[in-house]
Amino acid sequence: MSDTLRKPLRILLSAYACEPGKGSEPGVGWNWALALARHGHEVWALTRRNNQKTIEPEYLRLEPEIRDRLHFIYYDLPKWASWWKKGGRGVHLYYLLWQWGAYQLARQKHAEHAFDRVHHVTFVSARQPSFMGGLGIPFIFGPVAGGERAPWRLRAGYGWKGWVLDAVRDAANVLVKFDPMMWRTFAQAEQIYVTSEQTRNLVPRRYWPKTRIKLAIALDDREVGELREEPAMSAPRIIYVGRLLYWKGMHLGLASFASFLKRYPGARLTLIGSGPDEARWRQLAGQLGVANSIDWTSWIGQCELADLYRNHDVLLFPSLHDSGGMVVLEAMQHGLPVVCLKLGGPGVLVNDSCGIALDTSRHGVESLVAVMADGLAQLFADYSAYADKSAGARKRAQEQNWDALVADIYAPIERDIAAAIENTPSTDGFVAAVE
Repeated sequence: MSDTLRKPLRILLSAYACEPGKGSEPGVGWNWALALARHGHEVWALTRRNNQKTIEPEYLRLEPEIRDRLHFIYYDLPKWASWWKKGGRGVHLYYLLWQWGAYQLARQKHAEHAFDRVHHVTFVSARQPSFMGGLGIPFIFGPVAGGERAPWRLRAGYGWKGWVLDAVRDAANVLVKFDPMMWRTFAQAEQIYVTSEQTRNLVPRRYWPKTRIKLAIALDDREVGELREEPAMSAPRIIYVGRLLYWKGMHLGLASFASFLKRYPGARLTLIGSGPDEARWRQLAGQLGVANSIDWTSWIGQCELADLYRNHDVLLFPSLHDSGGMVVLEAMQHGLPVVCLKLGGPGVLVNDSCGIALDTSRHGVESLVAVMADGLAQLFADYSAYADKSAGARKRAQEQNWDALVADIYAPIERDIAAAIENTPSTDGFVAAVE
């Protein structure tokens, strides 16, 4: 498509969570807004007023041509409504009411700016509706997540609280199929993007033709450094990064490390993070006899984390229902092959070129632990095989960047618009004849 035919779109971005320099959902909202503006489109990001204090300083540091194309609209519910989401107890109700109020404001802004598209990016949840499809313009919903589900047989080791919380989550996913607001959201969307096959199962089958799998996460920078130096194959260094929560699956990871340690006594495991299951996992490490081979570290800054990635050989990430897995991308960017489960976002990201994603469909706890340990051992059995996966990890991470994500979704739209412009009959000859 030639530049002369390229028509910048006027896009309204619904981004409840939107903050620069943050991970998770706030980072998703900010990076979508920035990437769309860098792609040449005119963007109005509708977000919470609470985000303004972090957005404005970063916005002023952007290139002038990007600032000219990027606008922010701030909206919040009245202050008296904020008590609903204190402690997270009513955040979903607060969010639902915010969405309705934001839609009313969006109608006013659409009358002023005549948007070409409206795109919902946060919350990244297929259980939460968006009302933006009511604007009467093409509506893109997603990528959204939430359908990922831990297999029942792998929940052993959760503890009673984990069992209850996951059961509640399962019930919420079932209710999506009976939620008229979600039906309306899916029906109004021109395109639906979900982060995994499991989340697509939440979408009614009649809408599957307009549903595609696309991760909600990407890297800010496509630069990939030099390949890693040869690891100490007899003393592997394994790392886990994430919250210490039951569904992150490290009750399986610790057991697999214990089995792996019998074959590689010099191996060490580093766990980075904090969370309510730390005491349980420390106790499990003691029971497995591997406590002396594990280093526990609380949350650290990105620069320190980058150094740790460079000083480790493999990321072990056995999450049972992670929709994204930003740490998976970050680790691969530093050349670390990944051992994970073929579930959720990590299962989409990791393939045979860059790590080992284990199919859980035929495994219980014991057999999965065994194949996970075998997967770790396989990486260190041959240096050339390890080097291939390390290089593959960098290449795979390089492919997952914000520019590529935006182009993948918007390039077909741009081509359609260009074709429409190209095929529109010219009126120049008529005007000349009249003159």
